[in-house]
Amino acid sequence: MDITDEMRRHSAAHLTARAIMSLFDNVQVDIGPATDEGFYYDFDLDHRLSPEDFPRIEAEIARLIALDEPFVQKDVTADEARKMLAGQKYKLERLADVESSGEAISTYTVGDYAEMCRGPHVEHSAQIGAVKLMKVAGSYYRGDEKNKMLQRVYGIVGKDQAEIDAYLARLEEAKKRDHRVLGKQLALFTINDQVGPGLAHWLPRGARVRVAIEEYWRKKHYEAGYEIVYTPHVGKSNLWETSGHLSFYKDGMFPVMKVQEGDGADAYIQDYYVKPMNCPFHIQCYQFEKRSYRDLPVRYAELGTVYRYEKDGVRHGLFRVRGFTQDDAHIFCTPEQIVQEIKDTVEFAKKMLGKFGFHEIQAYLSTKPAKAVGDPARWEQATQSLRDALDQEGMTYEVDEGGGAFYGPKIDMKIKDALGRPWQLGTVQFDFNLPERFNLTYVGADGKEHQPYMVHRALLGSIERFFGILIEHYAGAFPLWLAPEQVRILPITDKQMDYAKKIQSALRAKGLRAEIDPSNEKLGAKIRSAQLWKVPYMLVAGGRDEAAGVVSVRSRADGDLGAMTLDAFLAKIDAELAQ
Repeated sequence: MDITDEMRRHSAAHLTARAIMSLFDNVQVDIGPATDEGFYYDFDLDHRLSPEDFPRIEAEIARLIALDEPFVQKDVTADEARKMLAGQKYKLERLADVESSGEAISTYTVGDYAEMCRGPHVEHSAQIGAVKLMKVAGSYYRGDEKNKMLQRVYGIVGKDQAEIDAYLARLEEAKKRDHRVLGKQLALFTINDQVGPGLAHWLPRGARVRVAIEEYWRKKHYEAGYEIVYTPHVGKSNLWETSGHLSFYKDGMFPVMKVQEGDGADAYIQDYYVKPMNCPFHIQCYQFEKRSYRDLPVRYAELGTVYRYEKDGVRHGLFRVRGFTQDDAHIFCTPEQIVQEIKDTVEFAKKMLGKFGFHEIQAYLSTKPAKAVGDPARWEQATQSLRDALDQEGMTYEVDEGGGAFYGPKIDMKIKDALGRPWQLGTVQFDFNLPERFNLTYVGADGKEHQPYMVHRALLGSIERFFGILIEHYAGAFPLWLAPEQVRILPITDKQMDYAKKIQSALRAKGLRAEIDPSNEKLGAKIRSAQLWKVPYMLVAGGRDEAAGVVSVRSRADGDLGAMTLDAFLAKIDAELAQ
C-alpha cells in the first residue's frame, strides 16, 4: 500500500490523542483530522495545555511511533462502538450522528487506543515518521460558539527530523512573507475595525495590482467566449428561498434587511439579503430571454462582490474576509457540449494560473455523495466528462469518492506557491439543483423544452484571497506586469526635476506605472527606498544623464544596468512584458 502524507498526518493525530490521554487525567477527545499542512486534535481536559507541555507530549508520541504497532481497521455495531467509546461523551455524540446517517461504523485500533474513524491510516506506526507540535488554540465544539470551547492542538509530520527542520525553516520564511505584514509595509491594503472586521480596503498601490489582474481577467474571458455581467448586491428573500440558500446557507449570510416597499395602504415590508453568491443572479440573466439549443453554450462571468458572515476566529487577513470579490462564472450548455466545455475550462484555468506564476497544479475529482439530487444518468455523464477533461489535458488528479456537493460532481484545482504550500484556487462544479429549482429550459432540435446543464466555475477564487496568496508567493516583489509601481525615477537634484517629469510622461504614455522620488535624500538613500518598496526598475536622472539624453538604469534584481536611451529602456521593458 502506498503511504500518503494524509495517512501519516491522520495517524499522527491518533497517536497525539493517545499520548495526551496517557499523560493527563480526565481527558475527553473529539476529532483529529489531517490538514493540508499537518493535523489537529480537539481535547477537553482540566489541564490548560501550553507549548511548555509539548516536549513531554512529543517524547511520548515518539515512544509510541517506535513501538511500530499496527493500525487495525474493523467495522463494528453501534453497541460495540458504545462499549469501545465508553466515557467519551463527544465521541458518543459523534457516534449518534453516524448511526442516524446509516453509515457503517468504522474503527481503528493501534495498541490500546481505539478510535471511531473512516481512515485512511498507515499500516504500522513507524511509517508516520517524526511529529512536532506547533501550537494550541481554542475551538468551539462543532464550531458553534454556544458550545464549550475545547483545546485544539496543531502538529506537523515529517518522514524524518530533517524534513521537520526544513518545514520549520519554510515556516520562518512564511512569517517574513505574511501578507498582513507586507500589506501594511507596502501600503497595499488595510482592514479597519472602525468600518467592520473582515472588510478590506484596497489602498492605491494594492488597487493598481487589482486593476492589472482584472484587466487581464476581462481580456481573457472575452477571448474565451464569455460575456461579462454585473449583478445587484442584494436580492429579495424569495430569490434566496428558491435558490435554497436560506435553507442550506442561512448561518453564513448576513442578517435580513427589512425594507418598506410601496406607499400608504399599499405599503408592505419586504425582506432583503446581501448576496453570499452570484449564481441566482446569473440565472436571472439566462432567463431574460427564451433560449434555443442554437444559443448554447451561454457563458456568464462576473467579478462579483459577495458578503458572508464569517465569525470571530475564522477571519484571517485577506484569506478569510466578510466581503470579497469572486472570480465567478456560470456555463449553461447542452449535454452534447459538456465534455468540450469542461475541457476548455480546465485548459483556461491552467493558462490563467500560469500567467501568475503557478505552473504546478494538482486536481481533485469529487464524485457523487450518498445524498444527492439529480438523475443518476446525468451524474454519471457529468462525472465522466470531468474525468475525460482531466485525462485529455494530461493533468494528474486524485479521486475523492463521494466528496462531491449534493448538487453535482466537481473538480478542485490546487497550486503550490514559492514555499511549496498548496492553495485551492480553481473549481469546476456541476449543478443539477439550481436548474431544477429555477425551471431553466432551452428548446432543443426536437422542438421540445429541455433542462440545460449548469456549471459553476472559478479560476482564481476570491480576488482578495488570491491577492494575499500573490503577496506571499512573491514576498511582495511582484513581477513587472503586476508591480504597483513599475518604475521609479530618481532625480539626483532638484535641477533634474523637469527632466524626471519628462521621463515620467513618456513612460506613462506607454502605459507604465511610473513615479518620481521628489525627496531631498542622497541618491543612495533613494535607491534603498526604492528597493524597500520593491520597485522593479529605477531610473537615475543626473545632470550628465540629462545632457546625454539617457537614464542610468538599475534593476531590483540585477543592480546597475548602465546608461540607456529612453527608447532602449522601453524596448527592454516591452520584451520583458511580452514574456
